[in-house]
Amino acid sequence: MKNKSLGAAMLKGCCPRCREGKLFPTSMLSYRKLSDVHSNCPVCNATLVPEPDFFYGAMYISYAFSVALVVNVLIILNYLFDDPDVWVYVATVLMANLLLLPAFLRYSKVLYLYGLGKLSYNPNWDQK
Repeated sequence: MKNKSLGAAMLKGCCPRCREGKLFPTSMLSYRKLSDVHSNCPVCNATLVPEPDFFYGAMYISYAFSVALVVNVLIILNYLFDDPDVWVYVATVLMANLLLLPAFLRYSKVLYLYGLGKLSYNPNWDQK
């Protein structure tokens, strides 16, 4: 069995236990059911939602992503355009946040599940 690295599994949104099954039933480009997560892994049947409302804590990670985006956009705009008007800052931050919203939602849940979920990688999950 080929071992998948932690970084590759997180980037692809795979199950923390087997690192093969997908966490999300739809594509990131699909805005329908964007934040839905499989309740069980389609490959190893691990429980991906350990309790109701488990992923509410992921909103703090998503908020941190948004704050980091705002800070970076403000620094880049200030450096490149030498202190533009306030509407340029606001429009750029809003546009960047809307474009990156699917990634923020998905990866905040992935990070939360990998960080606080009780699942750990088991390359021999299929062998009892």
